[in-house]
Amino acid sequence: MDIQSIDAKKQALDRLRPLPPESLRSLEAWFRVELTYTSNALEGNTLSRRETAVVLEKGITVGGKSLREHLEATNHARAIDFVTALVGRRRAISEQDVLRVHEMVLEGIDSGNAGSYRTVPVRIAGSTVVLPNPRRVPDLMQDFCAWLRVKPPMHPVLLAADAHYRLVTIHPFVDGNGRTARLLMNCLLMIHGYPPAIIRPRDRAAYVGALETAQLGGSRTAYDTLIMRAVDRSLDIYLDAAGDGGGGARSAAASPDGPLLKIGQLSKAVGETVPTIRHWMKLGLLHPAQSTPAGYQLFASAAVERCRRIQVLKGRRLTLAEISATIDEPGGSGAAS
Repeated sequence: MDIQSIDAKKQALDRLRPLPPESLRSLEAWFRVELTYTSNALEGNTLSRRETAVVLEKGITVGGKSLREHLEATNHARAIDFVTALVGRRRAISEQDVLRVHEMVLEGIDSGNAGSYRTVPVRIAGSTVVLPNPRRVPDLMQDFCAWLRVKPPMHPVLLAADAHYRLVTIHPFVDGNGRTARLLMNCLLMIHGYPPAIIRPRDRAAYVGALETAQLGGSRTAYDTLIMRAVDRSLDIYLDAAGDGGGGARSAAASPDGPLLKIGQLSKAVGETVPTIRHWMKLGLLHPAQSTPAGYQLFASAAVERCRRIQVLKGRRLTLAEISATIDEPGGSGAAS
């Protein structure tokens, strides 16, 4: 992964802007759920992706889940909305902005510490990293925000990654440091026209390990690469939604069953959004026929009929879980993808 490939995708996305309003709304809604789910999952929240969506979109509580987990979801989504508003203001992020983001993250969970710097020593569980003395935190945060105002001459992706790294290394709060740092990182990315970066729960060990290596004086390469890959994946999602595979897939690749479709072409053929198609893939309802060397997924023409079958079953008020359990039974699917 290198910064040049990210630049090429960013330039391709800029050429496609402005995106259609319906595509943009769909992307923003999908990222709001996905960022909330993944950021909280990294910190131990047990709400699934689907449960997070239910909490945020329907306002429904999930049985067996704690009040804290529900508040972590709703708080994070509100913090995303706040960060998005900051992007629209197009000004330097202030110390009060960082404190407000943290306040929103912990509101109703630990109101006594929400939006306030820690006054006690803290340690990261399982880590040998020594964090700053609490007496130094206010000065370190003033220096950090002054650094942000200076707009260091760095590539925007590396600047966002560095801001995240610096904030978690100061560790200014008793709790909520990781979520606040990721929100700040994504605010900086969006200010510079990039989509937000999603750190996947399955990458948690690599993410924590790369941060610790850097904090102990080692190389930052693994950490920077992890963030760049996260940005690269998000650019792919935006390019797919805009109907451009980012240049990595042919629009009519050959297969024994006819031409293959990019995810954007499939979504248009069946009248669904790209995030919906991706969600069906994550649930195992759809499978790509091929993946290109660049990682772009191509679908056989039979995937169109399968999507239509899913739509029919949804129209019969079956849940996606019920569809997943029945669609591959004899007579349960119009076609395999």
